[in-house]
Amino acid sequence: MAFLLRKPRAALAFTVILQGMAAFVHLALSASPVQAQERTPLPELSLPIRCQPARDCWLVNYVDVDPGPGISDFACAKRSYDGHKGIDLAIRDLIEMKKGVPVAAVGGVVKAVRDGMKDVDVAIAGVKSVEGRECGNGLVVSHRGGWETQYCHLRRGSVAVKAGDAVSRGQRLGLVGISGRAQFPHVHLSIRKGNKVIDPFIGVGRRKPCGLGPAPLWGKPALAALSAPATALFNAGFAATASDPGVARSGLLAASRFPRDIPALVLWVDMYWAEAGDQLRFRISGPSGKAFTNKTITITMTQPRRFTFFGKKRKARSWPPGRYRGEVVLSRKKGRFGPLRLSVVRVVELR
Repeated sequence: MAFLLRKPRAALAFTVILQGMAAFVHLALSASPVQAQERTPLPELSLPIRCQPARDCWLVNYVDVDPGPGISDFACAKRSYDGHKGIDLAIRDLIEMKKGVPVAAVGGVVKAVRDGMKDVDVAIAGVKSVEGRECGNGLVVSHRGGWETQYCHLRRGSVAVKAGDAVSRGQRLGLVGISGRAQFPHVHLSIRKGNKVIDPFIGVGRRKPCGLGPAPLWGKPALAALSAPATALFNAGFAATASDPGVARSGLLAASRFPRDIPALVLWVDMYWAEAGDQLRFRISGPSGKAFTNKTITITMTQPRRFTFFGKKRKARSWPPGRYRGEVVLSRKKGRFGPLRLSVVRVVELR
């Protein structure tokens, strides 16, 4: 049996006062008022998708931090759209979606879940078809201190948790999909404290108008992985005729072999955040290694997504047999983040 040693009431009260003063002094010395009020108990955010950014997934849209009708991301660029309340991390195409790309959790308790919505491009289904359910299949996870993370656009039938479940970091929540108000397979991740949306690149306590906050919510590995340029040549390939972006984005233009009598040899590329003034060069080489078509295009409009193709019609009875190499190079002489050069190479065999 344990016994408690009790102090006299006066001594106890004086001790409590001293402890309170010591705690106040420590707090004042170790943190600013903003940090003291807003220090986050949320675990460091890891990537919401099991992927390698800039290789098989791409950060397409950032949080719109402009409170008005304008658009501004955390770096005072415009890599978002008006009113966007999270980040969009996309995968290559519908083929990758069907293979299954896991969505991973930050530790917490599942607050709400929805599943059962079809994976359909909202541009085809119409906005009214998802009214009130724009998030599509998804879930909300609660964390200490009033924080929440929300995951949207998961694949139908893939949600692997239910309300009330405790989830751990890295646990699979579901698979990347295109449900709800989505036009490409991706996960929308939104972070909130109370009813306020928090940009994970800013966190809390930022005093400067642009750039990372003093304590971003991303963990260091995730922040480093997501620091790649927003501009990306994320998909490319060969086709036998003029290419359609919808077909390419479905994953059906990924052939590596064609018959020699195809009517044309077309090199296509799909891009994120190509900017006005960018130079886009298409070069196709035949089996001899010599380029037989070389074209440079100047992009005239900044767009979140852009699909472009260039090629050559067959003039002889058939194409020479062998391997054909296509290269697309995007060049930017100057910009907000300096010069940029990106390239993608694809090879096709004609038999």
